Amino acid sequence: MAPVIEAQQRNFFLAALIATLAFRLWLAAVMPITGDEAYFIWWGKVPDWGFYDHPPMVGWWLALLLMVSDAEWWLRLPVLLQPGVLSVGIAWLLSSWNVRRHWLAATAFLLLPANVWNVFITTDTPLIYFSFFSGLAFLRAARGDDFRFYALAGVLLGLAFLSKYFSALLGIAYFAHVLWRPTRRKVAGLALLIAAALPFAAINLWWNWGHCWANIMFNLYNRHEGAGLSWRTPLAYAGMMLYLLTPPVLWLLWRRRAAIAAMNESGDRRALMLIALAPLALFAALSSVKQIGLHWVLSFLPFTMILLALAVEEATLRRIVRFLAAFAVLHVAAIAAAASLPLETWKKTRLYDGIVLTFESQKLLEQLKPYEQDYAFASDGYSSAVTLAYNARRYFLVFGEASSHARHDDILTDFRPLEGRNILVLRKSAPQQQEYAPYFREVEVRRIELRGASFHIVLGRGFDYPVYRDIVLAQVRDKYYAIPAWLPKGPCYFCEQYFPGRQCRKDG
Repeated sequence: MAPVIEAQQRNFFLAALIATLAFRLWLAAVMPITGDEAYFIWWGKVPDWGFYDHPPMVGWWLALLLMVSDAEWWLRLPVLLQPGVLSVGIAWLLSSWNVRRHWLAATAFLLLPANVWNVFITTDTPLIYFSFFSGLAFLRAARGDDFRFYALAGVLLGLAFLSKYFSALLGIAYFAHVLWRPTRRKVAGLALLIAAALPFAAINLWWNWGHCWANIMFNLYNRHEGAGLSWRTPLAYAGMMLYLLTPPVLWLLWRRRAAIAAMNESGDRRALMLIALAPLALFAALSSVKQIGLHWVLSFLPFTMILLALAVEEATLRRIVRFLAAFAVLHVAAIAAAASLPLETWKKTRLYDGIVLTFESQKLLEQLKPYEQDYAFASDGYSSAVTLAYNARRYFLVFGEASSHARHDDILTDFRPLEGRNILVLRKSAPQQQEYAPYFREVEVRRIELRGASFHIVLGRGFDYPVYRDIVLAQVRDKYYAIPAWLPKGPCYFCEQYFPGRQCRKDG
């Protein structure tokens, strides 16, 4: 590539990097913290070796960030920087392979739709970082540069595992590469990789053993109530991938499938092909019974774009960059237009009450000030509870059974000291008659109107803990803490706290 052309492509990448980062910084500053983000922020406020539904990494990161500030843009900084960091990694890898279109590939990745607007810090944020750099280390090991890169890939894979269990799909790709055409070096490298990753897995195993096997119960059992064969979920997965990678990119990957298959003849290229495609193929298979979340696949998109850069000519990649740049401008314009609309624009949608709660939390909290001295604050779902808690800088417990996604509150809240206390429960829906009567000496319901949305305050006076334990907490125990017999017995905070002498087990 002529130095002038390479410089032009690098400069265009830098311009795109600055422009997209500026847009995401603005969006992160004006977009209120979402329920999921607030949930993880409370992990950071009370850090531990593990948390209910996922391993602890994002909680650890947020704990460090909270030492400086709890401003929205600051807590989102890791995800704001992520597209730029990964795109530079893509350029570096392709350059080290003497692929002279590395800046084009980096720009194409930077301009993918999710990289334009995603400003939300989640468990996937550290997962994507560690998975990407683990993959880069594995590719270096597969090329034969240095055997120690297997160990580095293993350490990073272990850190990815401490972020989210989907890192296992990357491990499956590593296994597939070694087993495809095994050699003594590859098998020894895989053993070194596993040995380097195991200590991190052991941390998670140890925490789960001492905490009701919470991550295992959530990810294998409790979150799959609606799972089952469906024709809709595969179509939803296909549509999602069409959006995330865009139709031109997917079309080119299909059209150049022969060139991609030919990469099988080279060790590092074969590893890239498996890292990029095997996890997405496994998600496609899983989509026949389960809705695949958009954020689940983000760890593997960088490798897919590297694959594309290797499979197409420079002129084709240049056209892809132009298309993605136009698509990015369309996203920016649409988001800016939506931000300028009044909140009432969304009044007829079923999500409107949640939108008002998220965007107008401070005004809603003002309505609760008269009660803050005499009542413990609560909501009937974790999303509302943690969103209000972040904005109030005061914890809201979850009152009632709620859902499988609300269960970290079981670790943070102890209902026993609340015996005889007053509890205020803020709800988006009207409570059923007599829904709260068994648990309080006296119940009063008041209604709040805010921006055309209705909220309901349940004022429960004189909390009856024994009745709540025997009805609500017993249902929670049977539904979410029925630990199967195949898991070794260990301490369980829920039963030890509320049902001493009774184990939280299906055979208990």
